[in-house]
Amino acid sequence: IVNGISRIGYMTGGQNALWRDEDIGDTLVAKSLQFIRNNRDHAFFLFLSTVDIHVPRTPNERFAGTSGMGPRGDAIAELDWMVGQIQTTLEQLGLTNNTLILFTSDNGPVTDDGYQDQSDELLGDHKPRGGLRGGKYSALEAGTRIPFIANWPGRISGGRTSPALFSQVDLVRTLGTLVGTPVPAGQATDSEELLAALLGDSLTGRHQLIQEAIQHVLTYVEGDWKYIPPHDGPRMVSWGVANETGFDAAPQLYHLSEDPGEQHNVADQYPQKVREMDVRLRQLAALPPE
Repeated sequence: IVNGISRIGYMTGGQNALWRDEDIGDTLVAKSLQFIRNNRDHAFFLFLSTVDIHVPRTPNERFAGTSGMGPRGDAIAELDWMVGQIQTTLEQLGLTNNTLILFTSDNGPVTDDGYQDQSDELLGDHKPRGGLRGGKYSALEAGTRIPFIANWPGRISGGRTSPALFSQVDLVRTLGTLVGTPVPAGQATDSEELLAALLGDSLTGRHQLIQEAIQHVLTYVEGDWKYIPPHDGPRMVSWGVANETGFDAAPQLYHLSEDPGEQHNVADQYPQKVREMDVRLRQLAALPPE
């Protein structure tokens, strides 16, 4: 534990690999802002992968104690500041109306991921899962139904929520179309071009999607239906994380538009649907038949 924060361990490397965890956010922001300024006069693509709020949660000291929720909450405050710095710079350079910002996550929430930072104890009434089951590592919706915000004041009308099913893999073809560089045939074959959905011009997204949980368990979404095949793995993440895996020895079928919280397994009521989705999952994922 360093500065009150549980760490991965002592990190070694060459002189250029030495850093202080608490300064990473500042460094990423500084480099990002310089990149934007250097490319202000022509098209640019910036991918900013922040370490907040991943463990170990190490926000800069100036954010310590600002949230009342411990290092996790303070890291969220730092993340908010980072996004604000990007937006402010775009505004100062007159680029806001001509810049698309995408804000998203690589997985669903996890609070206590094995670090002694009181992330669970200090949550208060905050519910990171938003009423969904599971979380990071899980086959359930809280593991894969992640935040995805598209901001483009000059093109997208704000304040709306879209029901369109969209995967991050779709960004390859979607952004390719947006910038006039279509993806060649035979490449990024899992990606779908969904520019109309991204811009809010259509509420139609993907019809089907394969998702992956820990232990390489695949689930299948088709329209309003979600199928989780039988799996004999543990019901909870095995290293102490308080997230359901979604694993069960019996097949699971949920109607997501009516039951996004996956409270009612209707596999017994729709056995034909279970069989159809199991076959389709195996076809798409090239899995052997049972």
